[in-house]
Amino acid sequence: MALSDVFLSPLGLAALLAAVPVLILYLIRPDPRRVTLPTVRFLSDASGTSSSTPLLERLKRNALLALHLLAILLFALALASPYVAAPQSETVEETVLIVDASASMNVETGDGTRFDQAVAAARTDVTPTTSVVVADGSARIALRGGTASDAETTLSSLRPTAAPGNLRTAISRATSIAGENARIVVLSDFAGDDDWRPAVQAARARGLTVDLRQFAGGGAGNVGIVDREFSGEEVTVSIQNFGADAVDREVSLGEESTTVSLDAGDVRSVTLPVPDGGGELRLSPGDSFPTDDVAYVAAPADATVDVLLVTNDENRYLTAALSVLEPVELTTVRPPDRPPNPPGEAYDAVLYSNADADSLGQTHLTAGREALSAGGGVGIQAQSLSSMPVEDYGDLLLVEPTTMGSNPTLGTPADADLTRGLTFPPPERHVRGDLRAGQALVSTTDGTPIVATDSRDGGRVLYYGYLESASSFKYDYEYPIFWKRAVYGLAGRESLAELNRETGARIRFGNRTAIQTPAGEVTASSVVTREAGFYATDDRRYSATLLSPSESDVVAAPVDQTASGGATSRTEERTAPDPLTEYLALGLVAVAIGELAVLRRRGDL
Repeated sequence: MALSDVFLSPLGLAALLAAVPVLILYLIRPDPRRVTLPTVRFLSDASGTSSSTPLLERLKRNALLALHLLAILLFALALASPYVAAPQSETVEETVLIVDASASMNVETGDGTRFDQAVAAARTDVTPTTSVVVADGSARIALRGGTASDAETTLSSLRPTAAPGNLRTAISRATSIAGENARIVVLSDFAGDDDWRPAVQAARARGLTVDLRQFAGGGAGNVGIVDREFSGEEVTVSIQNFGADAVDREVSLGEESTTVSLDAGDVRSVTLPVPDGGGELRLSPGDSFPTDDVAYVAAPADATVDVLLVTNDENRYLTAALSVLEPVELTTVRPPDRPPNPPGEAYDAVLYSNADADSLGQTHLTAGREALSAGGGVGIQAQSLSSMPVEDYGDLLLVEPTTMGSNPTLGTPADADLTRGLTFPPPERHVRGDLRAGQALVSTTDGTPIVATDSRDGGRVLYYGYLESASSFKYDYEYPIFWKRAVYGLAGRESLAELNRETGARIRFGNRTAIQTPAGEVTASSVVTREAGFYATDDRRYSATLLSPSESDVVAAPVDQTASGGATSRTEERTAPDPLTEYLALGLVAVAIGELAVLRRRGDL
């Protein structure tokens, strides 16, 4: 048996070591000196103590030593806190609170918001054992089996989100953590879908009490933005009237605005140009649900992507693919003509396609180097080895060309932003070679890169290994998609669709970075957009907007708030340690009284 099965603090037994010096003192104490007194020689010395008496006999006859050793033993046992296991019964009253923190709980009721009222009501349902589940997008468990004080602290820390919630998952999660005979209290507006009802039925089937508390004030006549799409440099939003009356709304973004009329239940679309830097697209006048009255639009400060194409034999398929991209401003130069000065400090991307080695000059290469230094990119298209300016490109060319090949087989493309979802046909002819640097995204089965990328001097480099005269890829509808991704990637730009997200989505940044969110600054490699607004880093800004017809449909039908289920408390049987320290204390008192009696008997008192 382990000492912990008998003692609460087994280390206290170390006090037994105090017996060692006591024994030593008794053993080394000098014997009394025998003196012959003539006046008492008639007394028998049979009962005297001889100097030859064994040590063990001395110990046996010394009652005080025995009492001291007993006192040390009792003291050590008291320090070790011996105990016996005793059965105990405890009545447990357990509550699991489900607080809806979805976007619709931001509806203003004239007396705060629905969320404020739900949290205030939740405080009255706190019991000695309380768990808190938050019905947001992730249906997270904020507190599990905490005390009443823990529950109060947790409720005070809750904030509503601007994202769609998941009430059904929250109820299921609450059911999974609830103990026997626990009570589940759901505090929500129950707006939108009714898919939470099966979860309530499942909880009640387990014998749990489920109490529904509805907070559905306000929200009448809501009009909100329920969808958003980007095309070129324009944004189109869908606006829905959830009220019973016809309404007019002014829709504005930057300096542009228009008015839209909506009958009851109508959905109308409005298209507005996106200003440089983006802005807030607003509906005026607003209503009691302000979350869906605004769509946040993030856009680069300079939306134009300035591209320089250096070519002696213009590839009309490439120029056509670039020309259909509205943000792209394409400039073409034929060496030895000097490239025009860029609109800004440097071009956002410089592409070299079918450039003659004899005509390519230093000014053309400098344009590419300057683009890299400014955070832009350089793209080089493969061409016949006889005319390809390999030495001029230098380290800008990611492949070390060797010979020409024909009819290769391609491997599976890498899962990268540039190639994801695209199908790359094998070329009829290609330049064989080894990768100098970077990553090959598309390669032949013998290892020759067809598409490769690398980071260089603060910018990006692309190798495009298709010879247009020997490839069918230029006829594919995915060809313009590839070049759109390529140009945006080289320029370090994301499309407007990538920059603008829905609330509840996750934005990934790759490395840990400082992110300014609507709720304050955080440092992370990714962030979930629980609040509507802008999420900005040093070089980029994203937006998050509520776009959910079910969340904007904030008028909810009344629900039956009558609780249903079994008992709301349970009795738990358990064993608990019953300390014996008080008995040892009585033993120490008895030893002290015994020592006084011995001293009295000896005449020392």
